[in-house]
Amino acid sequence: MRALVQRVSEARVTVAGSVVGEIGPGLMILVCAMQGDTEAAADQLAAKIAKLRIFKDEAGKMNRSLLDTGGAALVVSQFTLAADTSRGNRPGFSSAAPPDEGERLYRYFADRLRVQGIVVANGEFGADMDVSLVNQGPVTIWLEA
Repeated sequence: MRALVQRVSEARVTVAGSVVGEIGPGLMILVCAMQGDTEAAADQLAAKIAKLRIFKDEAGKMNRSLLDTGGAALVVSQFTLAADTSRGNRPGFSSAAPPDEGERLYRYFADRLRVQGIVVANGEFGADMDVSLVNQGPVTIWLEA
């Protein structure tokens, strides 16, 4: 699985003008299930993100995790993280998991965060979404499991 994680002071996702998910301080997580990904990969990625020390401590150093801060996560599916741009100018997405499997793993991943005690809001799988966020730092990190 692939994820692009952004530390945010707030984030929201709307579909057809209606807010479907929003958070205050925490992480905006764009996630993509890849061909051959398993629940074990989702478990590993969720554990890594929950413990990723990218929030400031009292001394201003990035030394606290989402679990430490009590922040929330906005999890949004994004198959375009599977983009292959090695040939030509039009990206290919054949390395992304098929939609049914991608959705299953996306939901499983969000549930793995919830099990750790993190408040999770979601986008709408497969929908045309508008995502807005305030990237704090900015801090943006690419992860794979």
